[in-house]
Amino acid sequence: MKNLSILVLEDEPFQRLVAVTALRELGLGQIHEAAEGAEALDVLATCGGVDIVLCDLRMAGMDGLAFLHHASQGGLARSVILSSGVDPELRQATRALVGCLGLEFLGDLGKPFDMQRARRMIERHAHRQPDAPSTPRQPPTLEDILRGLEQDEFEAWFQPKVHLRSGALAGAEVLARWRHPERGVLLPGQFLPLMESSGLIDRLFWQIFRQGLDLQRELSGRGRRVNLAFNLAPRQLEDREIATRVGQALEQTGLPGEGLTFELTETGLLEAPAASLESLVRLRLMGCGLAMDDFGAGYSSLDRLCELPFSQVKLDSAFVRKLTTQPRTGAIISGAVALAEAMDLSLVVEGVETTEQRERLLAMGCDLAQGFLFARPLDREGFRNLLATERPSQ
Repeated sequence: MKNLSILVLEDEPFQRLVAVTALRELGLGQIHEAAEGAEALDVLATCGGVDIVLCDLRMAGMDGLAFLHHASQGGLARSVILSSGVDPELRQATRALVGCLGLEFLGDLGKPFDMQRARRMIERHAHRQPDAPSTPRQPPTLEDILRGLEQDEFEAWFQPKVHLRSGALAGAEVLARWRHPERGVLLPGQFLPLMESSGLIDRLFWQIFRQGLDLQRELSGRGRRVNLAFNLAPRQLEDREIATRVGQALEQTGLPGEGLTFELTETGLLEAPAASLESLVRLRLMGCGLAMDDFGAGYSSLDRLCELPFSQVKLDSAFVRKLTTQPRTGAIISGAVALAEAMDLSLVVEGVETTEQRERLLAMGCDLAQGFLFARPLDREGFRNLLATERPSQ
């Protein structure tokens, strides 16, 4: 964690001293402090910004809300831990505001805050950093992306889906990574927006899809079958030939359609044309699964579940993150479990990061999950190694 930088924004001197002292004991590399928002902005302008802000809300001078607004606009902070004694309802509203500002919300400590909880939040954040290489100062150009596609630099990575109770593998979601010769491994946020605006998503999809099928064929030869889930963009569903191309690829590799699942975001389905239904039905007729991703993130989940031939729903990770701060979230998750069971759908809970979350989800009847608690996205070799060390799920 020594590479992380943090700002403690707290107007009470003793509380600030306690926080700074405890953070030093965690071995954080750069710790800054301020008593009110304007002073904090000056500090950030001098140091160039921080990874985490430990933020009080109510204070003399510029309050925490105004500070967060200015810090986000200036790109001076990346994530926030709240530490405030205001009412829980106001803290929850602030949490929503943090997301709207484009900042990552790491947790709510209340006050007086528990430094052990703060430590866990910071450690989880630190553990996520190796999978998120620092963004290059200059984003890749279209010419660079085209060269990368020509050179097959885009790779399929695999994030396991597991059974919550046993931890046994239940499949994997296939994710795109770019192994750039100069910048290292790049995450989708660094290349997908430009690829989408340039009409290159379909080309990327088929490269990643073929790599996934190659791995499936290799594993099948060893007597091991793993369901792989691929993300489909709404624009791809406009192509009436997409199901035909999937069928041809399966025929060439000798693999069954039952080994594939295609994930579509709920919000993306709003943009999908009417012709999409034909493609989705044809994929299901071939035996492929169909998952609604980010279930609950939009406003049309139930309507779409009735209209389209889904076999699985993936509960948006925001619900898991809210388990400890919003009691009603548990009721929503339990309701999703009951709904999936009644509609004969499998339910995958995304974003599971702690043992506490796992235990609570088990108590609610959840079975399948994805998240850093179980495994980070792995390249092909890493996924092979994982498969070699665990027993197939029954």
